[in-house]
Order: sequence, then structure tokens, then C-alpha cells
Amino acid sequence: METLKKSWHGLLALLLAIIITSCGGNKEEVGSESMMSGASSKTWVAAKETNASGDREKLSDAEKEQTMQFYADGRFALGAGSNLQTGTWSFDQAAKRLTLQFENEDMTENFEVLKLDDDELDLRASDGTVMEMEAK
Repeated sequence: METLKKSWHGLLALLLAIIITSCGGNKEEVGSESMMSGASSKTWVAAKETNASGDREKLSDAEKEQTMQFYADGRFALGAGSNLQTGTWSFDQAAKRLTLQFENEDMTENFEVLKLDDDELDLRASDGTVMEMEAK
């Protein structure tokens, strides 16, 4: 009887662990393209930056003022005031890749999308730095 009781407790503990793990949600979930741009447009601001080693970097005043706005038609605007850069963007959800093609330039920036939901966008640049952004 004691063996059956221990087995039952072990089974319950295992089930509880599975339920807790499955209900925790994926904090690194990458959502859909519409989460990036909203219905017509969405503006993102920098909240935190870490270097390639994972150490937190202090955001400069200029970085705090910059915004990244994504339009549902595939255009973007990046910067602040007269220092605005524009172009087109594309998002490959399966590859978790955001590509920015700057207007009138042969420059393309690619980012790994670490997290994308309605409120947070985390991007890793090719040099390993990570920018955590919040919807404004």
C-alpha cells in the first residue's frame, strides 16, 4: 500500500511539473507581421540594449528619442526629427528575420527577431547586440 501511495505522489508531482511548464508560455515567442505594424502603423521605442556579451548598455539621450515606425504597407521610418531614415521592411516569421532596405541606399540591415508580441520587440543585430523595444 505504501509503494502505491509513493507511486501516486510521484505521478502527481510529474503531472504538476508538466502543467506548470506548459502553462508558463513562451517568453521568446515571435508573433505575426501584424504585431510589428499594427493595423496601419505602430511605433516602437528603445527600452534596453545589451552588448554581444549580454552586458547591459546605457542608452544615450539620442537613442532614447529615436523611434522605429513600421507601416502595414511595408514602409518604415527610423530616427528622430530631421535625422529620419526611411525605406521598406519585410518580416520572415519562420526564419525570425526582419530586413530593412533603406531608401536610396544599397544598404540592407538584417535582424534576428528574438521576441515579438503586441507590446515588445527584441532584435539582435549582426554584431550580437540586442535592442529591446516597447510599443509606444
